[in-house]
Amino acid sequence: MSDEPTQQSVQEAGLFADPPKTPEWNEIRLDGNTLRLEDILPLLQGSPVVITESAYTVVGNSRRLLEDAMREKIIYGVNTGFGPMASHIIHYEEMVNLQRNLIRSHAVGMGEPVSSSFVLAAMLVRLNTLVKGPSGVSRELLEQLLAFINKRIIPVIPEHGAVGTSGDLVQLAHIGLALIGEGEVIYEGRRRRARDVLEEVSLTPYSLKPKEGLSLINGTSFMTGIAAVLSLEAERLLDISLRWGGAALEITQAFDDYISKRLHQLRPHEGQRWVAKRLRVLLESSKRMRQRDMLPSVANQDESVHKIDEEVQSVYSLRCIPQIVGPVAEAIFRTRKIVETEMNSATDNPLVDMENGQILHGGNFHGESIAATVDELKARLVKLIMLSERRINFFLHRGINKKFPPFINLRQPGLTLGLQGLQFVATSTAAHSQSLAFPHSVHSIPTNADNQDIVSMGADASLMLAKVIENAYIVFAIEGIVLSQAVEAERIMDDLSLPVQTAMKRIQGIFPPVYDDRDMSGELPRLVELLKAEDWDAK
Repeated sequence: MSDEPTQQSVQEAGLFADPPKTPEWNEIRLDGNTLRLEDILPLLQGSPVVITESAYTVVGNSRRLLEDAMREKIIYGVNTGFGPMASHIIHYEEMVNLQRNLIRSHAVGMGEPVSSSFVLAAMLVRLNTLVKGPSGVSRELLEQLLAFINKRIIPVIPEHGAVGTSGDLVQLAHIGLALIGEGEVIYEGRRRRARDVLEEVSLTPYSLKPKEGLSLINGTSFMTGIAAVLSLEAERLLDISLRWGGAALEITQAFDDYISKRLHQLRPHEGQRWVAKRLRVLLESSKRMRQRDMLPSVANQDESVHKIDEEVQSVYSLRCIPQIVGPVAEAIFRTRKIVETEMNSATDNPLVDMENGQILHGGNFHGESIAATVDELKARLVKLIMLSERRINFFLHRGINKKFPPFINLRQPGLTLGLQGLQFVATSTAAHSQSLAFPHSVHSIPTNADNQDIVSMGADASLMLAKVIENAYIVFAIEGIVLSQAVEAERIMDDLSLPVQTAMKRIQGIFPPVYDDRDMSGELPRLVELLKAEDWDAK
């Protein structure tokens, strides 16, 4: 057995493989099959989106097949009512009104508007699923949605409303509402009436064709768009956690066998081994890590019991980083695979089977795949927050670390309070995250006259994941401050590994070491923003 995961084993597991390289072109090309997480960041940074001509051809063929079929066959949502009213047949001349009524009746979300980045990602995912072809929409609808994306006309989507089965009906309906010139949008930073913005940019409100209202709202694109953005954030948090973990090992002069190749070869979980390897790479320039043979010898001791000053083993939050963070890494990379599969899936109902000339009715709109993966990721990230909070406690608790002054107070304990106040923030934020860790996808409540008798709650699960990620940045920022303060207390900056040294200096540039108590309320948010923007990759 090799001492590291082989490329073959990595590929077979579907984990930890390097993502494909980003193409050299600046635009995001959609064909319904190749959208990746790496396309999300360029989208949010302003890259234009284009649809390939081959995709337009596929869409055109699918639309023609649907139009031929709907004149002769009963097709759900095209010439029938919706949900429990599917047995009501709709006359051909009313099919357009049916689609408009669907959008208007479902665009009833409540609560605060969802982040524009989530909405833009959801629009991209929805466009890609329509471009795939089986939804049976027209080229004109694709071009309307494409124009909204490229002009950054962002529909206002309230946070509450979707149950994640039959798709994200309510939230996606708000996108459809804007396309037809109704509702509200965010444009150039201002919340405005959609109709006014369309007039300003010379876009005509779209007139829905048969099935197109259903194709817009029937699917998982809202929860998937959010999950795509948050998957990237989770990968960033993993990098920060690894760097902070490495810093903690260095500051405490931990033994290097905690992350040794051989130790983790003996329990060869992919994630555990990957984390241990990342830590070894991170710390290879460290002057602080110790070898086990640096402990004093027990030979020739006269006493039957002899106490030494050395700590033979560290607390778990230091000693077990690969074992704790390994499952988190596996969950993050598993999420990437599932989200990318969903981004390139047909999640509408019914779907056009062009190969066999059939209209397929089913349930590809059910959001359980995304709901389950974001719930798992949410729980794993909460464990990462708990790990960070425990290390914060270790460094601030003199009774445990037996080294640093209380709350790493660098001035006069008793008169000055050091980092005592920040620990309260870390503790409360971690506790809040623990409450959010419960899997929301098990909160299935039947709805829609029990037509939707078991639902995914994937959209709300994704929004809860967003809150956990925001909490993680806060706790990680506080841990970074604590580590930086410990480095200052020990005067060991020059002995740290180069990556950790760089991180500590960047933290101190925004949050200088605390000697005298000061108002820190403005510094912590700036540090959180640094964590979100900085490249903390531990390679």
